[in-house]
Amino acid sequence: MKTAVFAKAGQMVIKDVDQPTIQQPDDVIIRVVRACVCGSDLWAYRGLEDKAANSENGGHEAIGIVTAVGDAITTVQPGDFVIAPFTHGCGACPACVAGFDGVCQAHTDNFSSGNQAEYIRFQHGQWALVKVPGQPGDYSEGMLKSLLTLADVMATGYHAARVANVHTGDTVVVLGDGAVGQCGIIAAKLLGAKRIISTSRHADRQALAKEFGATDNVAVRGDDAVKQIMDLTNGAGADAVLECVGTELSTDTAMQVGRPGAVVGRVGLPHTPKMDATPSFYKNISLAGGPASVTTYDKQVLLKAVLDGKINPGKVFTQSFKLADIDAAYQAMVDRKAIKSFVVVSD
Repeated sequence: MKTAVFAKAGQMVIKDVDQPTIQQPDDVIIRVVRACVCGSDLWAYRGLEDKAANSENGGHEAIGIVTAVGDAITTVQPGDFVIAPFTHGCGACPACVAGFDGVCQAHTDNFSSGNQAEYIRFQHGQWALVKVPGQPGDYSEGMLKSLLTLADVMATGYHAARVANVHTGDTVVVLGDGAVGQCGIIAAKLLGAKRIISTSRHADRQALAKEFGATDNVAVRGDDAVKQIMDLTNGAGADAVLECVGTELSTDTAMQVGRPGAVVGRVGLPHTPKMDATPSFYKNISLAGGPASVTTYDKQVLLKAVLDGKINPGKVFTQSFKLADIDAAYQAMVDRKAIKSFVVVSD
């Protein structure tokens, strides 16, 4: 089968490798129909973090068809159309029962990789996989895009809003204009936020944020951003802040623009070496977040919201590529020509 391989910083290639097989009783083999590139994949591609040359791709989002199951799998069977979350919760440990399956306590290998490929081995698939009614051919390409967001970015944006305790009537600031930030805006609106302040410096992303529910936009950074956000909230600050970037600057901004007692929902992959918690102490600011509870949210809220047409997160995919063109898919995101790259793997 064909799979994407991280050749080196700035270069993804396609190689032929053996098709995965069942290795453990709770394994599921999936033929990938659609995959994508995540913003977190770009850190190594841009040379900003270490990754071994000629190593497995970091792809962790996929939808596809089950082709084989291990002996312990009873919830899905060959032929089922499934969303493959980037997390692999068990559904039964204390973390999963509490609604935090992104940090499942039943096993240590809780995250996907290698999903930019024709086939994947999904570990711990008994509870984590999310069945979709029908088959891929029953859905439009736009709907397939929205279903794919449920493997990560829509659930991650929802996680930021959920842990930030977004309620009806709230004012919410969303830091980050990538796919996760855009999905955070969708989630904030879904949870009833009245005012949503986006933070994009790019016209196309501002327009999409507005379509998703943003009521205001702040295009500056640092102290200027803090001032503008505080002015927009009449000096009070936001009820909730969704930090969807992970940099030191975005984290620092998040801690400054919440009102006293606000919660910062942090889902940007942390690239902050340290953080001064003193300012949060004097404002009673709470910091929450981490890996999203993908399966929980999909099964309880998000799959139905997509199928009912209540939300349309697939619009974060602004360019499509074949698997053979995976390097171009990465580069389009690096060059900000695509918010998120959609990868067509098979029919």
